[in-house]
Amino acid sequence: MTITRKPLPPMARIRQSFIRPKVDDPVAEMVAQMDLLTPRIKPGTTVGITVGSRGIQNICAMLEAAIGVVRRCGAQPVLLSAMGSHGGGTEEGQKEVLDSLGITEERLGAKVITCSSCRSIGQTPDGLTAHMLDSAFTVDAIIPINRVKTHTSFKGCVESGMCKKLVVGLGGPGGAGQFHSLGQAQLPRLLVDVSRIILEKMPVIGGVAIVENAYEETARIQALLAEDMIDKEIELLVWSKTLMPALPVDSLHGLVVEEMGKNFSGTGVDTNIIGRLRITGEQEPETPRIRYVSVLDLSEESHGNATGIGLVDFTTQRLVDKVNRKATYLNNLTTTFVTRAFLPTWYDTEQEALETMMFCLRSVPLEDVRLVRVPNTLYLTECYVTEAVLRDLTDSSRFTVIHEPRPVVFDAEGRLADRIGRPCDH
Repeated sequence: MTITRKPLPPMARIRQSFIRPKVDDPVAEMVAQMDLLTPRIKPGTTVGITVGSRGIQNICAMLEAAIGVVRRCGAQPVLLSAMGSHGGGTEEGQKEVLDSLGITEERLGAKVITCSSCRSIGQTPDGLTAHMLDSAFTVDAIIPINRVKTHTSFKGCVESGMCKKLVVGLGGPGGAGQFHSLGQAQLPRLLVDVSRIILEKMPVIGGVAIVENAYEETARIQALLAEDMIDKEIELLVWSKTLMPALPVDSLHGLVVEEMGKNFSGTGVDTNIIGRLRITGEQEPETPRIRYVSVLDLSEESHGNATGIGLVDFTTQRLVDKVNRKATYLNNLTTTFVTRAFLPTWYDTEQEALETMMFCLRSVPLEDVRLVRVPNTLYLTECYVTEAVLRDLTDSSRFTVIHEPRPVVFDAEGRLADRIGRPCDH
């Protein structure tokens, strides 16, 4: 059979509107929320503030504010690296990740403590171990700061947030290893049960939760007292899910993602957006339903870590050339989700990759092909859609047409000539 590449149908550029609660001054709000914890910060003590999560907007400015409040109480703030097995689980790797996030002693004025060794501090009644980094025992009080959001690999009453920061982040390689060794259905229970042990045995005085909206803006900053942390996180997670971005429709023949990367999602492409998990033994999401996913490039911020490329069907030689196999394999071997590191079919140019995807859709009349193109799976405000999708977007309060369908144009090197790019690119 001869493979005949097929042209893409014309696409319109649209803008989506999402619910947009926003904290006008995140620094001032962080100070206000940290002030709720000050009765528990004793003069002369050392207070460890957790750091290490990627992609939190305004994080350095908010950390500076938190550090300032601790100092105002007469205590000594330090920053505890809390990233599980990220950075390869080594102190050097952790420092490299933190440096890339701008979290340095020079920038924030507080000592950054990395650590790769951990110990057991107890077990749950059914045998789950509570691990804790040795560095956590060098401080008198602990304040986790983290974003609360839906996870890319499991669903439950708690997902990414304060509990995960305590159990997996401060749990170090031991906590991360246990977390990734259990089935997805068990993970929320693990996070809650092990968090209870940590909150009982470690000097966690409270924390600060951050929620972001669909525009990646700070939507809420909320102090959580240690005794209320689990229950309050459950409430915040429910609210955060109402703010999530989404594709304009949930049934597509193809999704084109201009760029994937760890700075957009822990899985490179957000599983919640593309509707794929590819975890052996786990059921795939019912929605969205997307027949083919094409990804065109890997972000520089990923440093070659192409975790999630195995969720994709078509990609480019340029992306493959950027892949650091060791970083990618380590990430996926740690999680045990090895299929997420498998390479899809790849082609010399974006044009060849996308027109080959169209060949696989040859049974669908061109005017009925449902395609969406997004810059990445994080910023979904602007995207391109085919006429077949545009016909479904009748809610003018949510969708604005920037321009009507136009032919898809490639440059002399076979790259898309009208990329959306990130918000900062506009």
